[in-house]
Amino acid sequence: MRSFPKHHRMALIKQVNGLSIAHQCSLLNVARSSFYYEPKGESEQNLALMELMDRLHLEHPQWGRPSMTANLRRMGYDVNPKRVGRLMRLMNIRSVLPKPNTSIPKEGHEIYPYLLKGLKIKVPNEVWATDITYIPMPKGFLYLVAVIDWYSRYVLAWELSNSLGIQFCIAALEEAFASYGRPKIFNSDQGAQFTSKDFTSLLKERNIRISMDGKGRALDNVFIERLWWSVKYENVYLHSYQNGEELFEGLSNYFDYYNNRRLHSSLDYKTPKEVFFGSINERMK
Repeated sequence: MRSFPKHHRMALIKQVNGLSIAHQCSLLNVARSSFYYEPKGESEQNLALMELMDRLHLEHPQWGRPSMTANLRRMGYDVNPKRVGRLMRLMNIRSVLPKPNTSIPKEGHEIYPYLLKGLKIKVPNEVWATDITYIPMPKGFLYLVAVIDWYSRYVLAWELSNSLGIQFCIAALEEAFASYGRPKIFNSDQGAQFTSKDFTSLLKERNIRISMDGKGRALDNVFIERLWWSVKYENVYLHSYQNGEELFEGLSNYFDYYNNRRLHSSLDYKTPKEVFFGSINERMK
């Protein structure tokens, strides 16, 4: 079923009768969370505030709760630190600046070292990276996860979800494995989704080295942070997606453009596809 493009697989799910949604998703290798992408709700006031905070975070990733609160107040918003902190947690955003005792792992979670410092990445499939970002919607919000190849910036897989559960992250990872093999190193932040045994076991069983950013150090994963900026400013903020289905279709089109037609100055004005597959073809000669 991997031969079906994702949006075709979603269409097939909606047409089949007599089978449960879970069974249809399993047969077509689609994350169940991708089917149930009804936006989560907040008050209209909070949704407007969250969209503004998302834009501010992209422009000023160093801001934590105090700076975000102070700047929102200066802009005329009557907010307190408790409210801002709750919304930042809900949006899965945090300051990139390190916090005290960031090396202490949470109880029950194994924490892995950051392996990319000083590493010269010269070929595709040497390092993959992943992250989750918040997507504002008119009547709620969704979460987007992506897996990218660090060297080429090629987006290997992505999924949408209406919650910060682990299943849509696992679905994206498995799709990347099925389509592109495996990397030597896999980098992520220390979010609960990526430190979970269900997620890390998929990496360990393939003998992939696990690398994790220091807490609050999103810039360690700089290339996927740049991807989020591009996704939002070149697509999401330019379109008034009214529901999850429209967003899904819009992101499908954007990632096709991003991988296959968007020229990257950091890649000597080549596309991620040209760099990813060109380098692999050169090694096979």
